Amino acid sequence: MKQMQGLDTVFVAMERPIAPLHIGSVLIYDPSTAPNGFVRFKDILSFIEGRMQLCDTMRQKMVKVPFGLDYPYWVQDSSFDIEYHVRHVALPKPGDWRQLCIQAARVFARPLDLSRPPWEITVVEGLDNIPGVPKGSYAMLTKVHHSAIDGVSGIDMMNALHTLTIDKDAPLPSDTWRPEADPSQIGMFARGYMRNLTNPIRQAKAMRHTVPGMVRTAKGLLKKEFDFKALMQAPKTRFNGTVSPHRMFDARTYPLKDIKRIRALAESSKLNDVMLSITGGAMRLYLDRYNELPDTSVTTMAPISVRDESEKNSMGNQVSAMFVPLGSHIGSAQERMKYVTEETIKAKNFTTAMGARQMTEMAKLAPAPMMNIGAKIFSQLKLADHVKPVVNTVVTNVPGPPVPIYSAGAQLIDMYSLLCLVDGVKLGHVVHSYVDKVTLSFTACRSAIPDPDFYSECLQTSFDDHMKAVELLEMTKAEKAVVAAKAEKTAAPKKRARAKKMATEKTVPKTTATATKVVSKKPAAKTSVKKANGSGKSA
Repeated sequence: MKQMQGLDTVFVAMERPIAPLHIGSVLIYDPSTAPNGFVRFKDILSFIEGRMQLCDTMRQKMVKVPFGLDYPYWVQDSSFDIEYHVRHVALPKPGDWRQLCIQAARVFARPLDLSRPPWEITVVEGLDNIPGVPKGSYAMLTKVHHSAIDGVSGIDMMNALHTLTIDKDAPLPSDTWRPEADPSQIGMFARGYMRNLTNPIRQAKAMRHTVPGMVRTAKGLLKKEFDFKALMQAPKTRFNGTVSPHRMFDARTYPLKDIKRIRALAESSKLNDVMLSITGGAMRLYLDRYNELPDTSVTTMAPISVRDESEKNSMGNQVSAMFVPLGSHIGSAQERMKYVTEETIKAKNFTTAMGARQMTEMAKLAPAPMMNIGAKIFSQLKLADHVKPVVNTVVTNVPGPPVPIYSAGAQLIDMYSLLCLVDGVKLGHVVHSYVDKVTLSFTACRSAIPDPDFYSECLQTSFDDHMKAVELLEMTKAEKAVVAAKAEKTAAPKKRARAKKMATEKTVPKTTATATKVVSKKPAAKTSVKKANGSGKSA
């Protein structure tokens, strides 16, 4: 039995039937690489069951303390049944991408049963009309409650569900898992009561560790190394407000080499800056379509993992966050890239000054009753519809494996992700890298994005704008000289015509003036002669 941490309990407290707090993935597999060229559902079931000792999350359930007095506990589920957690469906014909997105959104919108281990996998067959996906492929739609897992610990679960080769990896450790009986409700209540009495002491001790961070933050503000504009100037948009029960999902895939090329648009930029700038451009295009583009930039919350090696394969969340404006008020892709890169550096400086780890540790000490009461008040009064938003969206970057991986012998060919939505944030993005591709997935409330196809097009258009900008930047001097020569060649006939016309206009006046001078000189000469002759005669 292990008690949850503070941030994990926040996700439990905020859970609502119409706003479940789980995250998920859409994983597409090609079974032609498996033995005999196909994979049956029972093969998948057997494969997962044989590797569960690699991930503690998969057989632990949540047990809540009476009256929400303290943080819940994780307990090994004595009634664990893998066939409850792994399901099987098929898409109707034609089995295209849009149908898969709709199915994923519907599955994702349904809450998990938190009296059982908080995860599900739905195997989806019938993907016969998706471009780039071989016929006979299948997908796995995964859901895991956010209290049990974050983006990085999710990679641990991915490792448990996959191998690096078609057959098998190194020998697996022996399965020493043992079920546990549910803890006594009276015992949990008593422990929770005592913890609440001593919590102020633990908070005071933790506060001492935050003093250096507060001093660094004050100095940074004075030196203008960072500011609070990202939080203070986030505009109210359709992406804010109370969420509905309905979810929309879609994604775009880009070559990793192109994403790396786009980094050239801004000095010191990272891959994450590129994805933030693309997202900002897409939000700009979408809001402009509805004449709702604000004058100030939309802002994102970008989670930062503070998990170290000692916490690998451990449950729960070890994350902090930074807040970055996405440059939606800037039309130029190159200028937006520069802006986002500068703002990301400021945000990182702020998070470093505060101490990301210290902020996470402080979150662990928040009283559970206050979390539960605060979450209920916020949701029941629909305060998200009335307060000024702090952020407009979420963009989280989760690095995937750089080499192909396999499940039951089937090669994983595509990886997308879904993100939980909460009141106040009705649009979330997940960036995934896998082998030589990068995917940008989004999960949205239907009231915010009723037309996911169009928002997906906005993501693609924004990417294309960045590629055009970098292609122009990458032109060598020789290429620029060739372009200039072609332009000169095209303009040459016009220049020659203008020169000839100017020469003609200049030549005509000069000829007339010369003739006039010659004519005027001749009479003057005759007059002189006559005068001379006349004076001679007088003499």
